[in-house]
Amino acid sequence: RVATRGEERGRVVQQRARHILGSTDAVTTGDTGRERLGLVRVRLREGDDFADLAKANSQDLGSAAQGGDLGWASPGRMVPRFEEVMNSLQPGELSEPFKTRFGWHIVEVLERRQHDDTTEVRRSQIISAIRKSKADENMELWLRRLRDDAYVELRLEE
Repeated sequence: RVATRGEERGRVVQQRARHILGSTDAVTTGDTGRERLGLVRVRLREGDDFADLAKANSQDLGSAAQGGDLGWASPGRMVPRFEEVMNSLQPGELSEPFKTRFGWHIVEVLERRQHDDTTEVRRSQIISAIRKSKADENMELWLRRLRDDAYVELRLEE
């Protein structure tokens, strides 16, 4: 059972951003990946369309199809370095190429908003409570089976 106290509200600052990912692999070294994204960044600053460049250049196939759009992200959803760079940008500002464990990125923050995530937090708490309850039930059932299957022989020595 999840207890609630009054009208607790969870407000977070969400960010909507888009990015272009240039991954590094055995062929593409770190410097080459940074240089490639540097050239893409120059094209963006000259007015080329971000969505078109993301579709053509991004190695993140999931977001590339949406023009690099990552949707709304709550704090903690992205890897720390990515989130740090996003937080340092103003809406409409384009980052310099930077590296995470996924490769080299260019990110642009599109907008920020205050979001009431009370529903998501409560849903998460309820799911956790249900999982814990199920785990407790399974543990109890397992212990009961162990006790039922246990064989104890008492021998009295004469």
